[in-house]
Amino acid sequence: MRRYGGPQVLELAEIEAPRPAAGEVLIRVEAAAVSAGDVLIMHGEPRMIRLAFGLAAPRQPVIGRDVAGEVAAVGAGVTRFAVGDRVFAESDQAGWAEYATVPERFVALRPASVDAVHAAAVPVSGTTALQGLRLAGLRPGQRLLVNGASGGVGGFVVQLGVAMGAEVTGVCRGTKAEHVRALGAHEVIDHTREDFTARAGAFDVVFDLVADHPLGRVRRSLVRDGMLVLSSGRGGTVTGPLGRLAVASVVSPFVPQRLRPLAAKRSGEDLTELARRIDAGDLRPVVDAVFPLERAAEAVRRFEAGDVRGKLVLAVA
Repeated sequence: MRRYGGPQVLELAEIEAPRPAAGEVLIRVEAAAVSAGDVLIMHGEPRMIRLAFGLAAPRQPVIGRDVAGEVAAVGAGVTRFAVGDRVFAESDQAGWAEYATVPERFVALRPASVDAVHAAAVPVSGTTALQGLRLAGLRPGQRLLVNGASGGVGGFVVQLGVAMGAEVTGVCRGTKAEHVRALGAHEVIDHTREDFTARAGAFDVVFDLVADHPLGRVRRSLVRDGMLVLSSGRGGTVTGPLGRLAVASVVSPFVPQRLRPLAAKRSGEDLTELARRIDAGDLRPVVDAVFPLERAAEAVRRFEAGDVRGKLVLAVA
């Protein structure tokens, strides 16, 4: 990706293979997932992100954060992994490639019960879901609503919520209702037929991945001491969802409900926890479709069309 824009800016190219620096693991990538963050970086929007990724053009031409594969080499000081280990990780970009280097602390042994394609569907979405529910302090018996339950993050939030003993309600398009029920949701709301914010005081926790309602209306759906976790969502072309997240932070001390923006962080420890839950049967990575790496642009078009259940994955090797 040598410039910002739509899927047409993606091209297959030969570049120099990375080498692991001290404390890094070189992963021979077998599969890499498509995430919302990848698509935003491709477009360079909201424009504020260009401060981090390059003003006129992307400084890092290879995008992609979710990777799964085998350890090909390790840098000096790496002690937890050896060549041949089957791992998954969240890369700091550069994941849509045959090789990627990742600091050791952000790498984990991948679940033994799934293949590389399904393991690649986990890192960004799974850690976001896990950290969001941890932020919410979700407890058994609480009523959890997931707005955006059919997507990559939403699917993990639903499953983790059920595993944690919550009563889970998923919000999605009606055509995806059966998918969300299959993830374990106790109830599904079709957002084209019902506005969940009309249910006053119905939920202890709302995990909002869509941001399609004003904050005041979302608060109305919570109990008096309820928690709203905000992750991603919509916004303008310059600041994106940052304005909404900032308003939530400012308003939170003055209202009875707690409004908490979620800034998920890379964590090898959380990946290990997710792997344990997958092998225990608490979680099931859902892959909607698999594309070869050379058809990455087609995968992004599919993602942007919005009719995805779970994750899209690029098969690299």
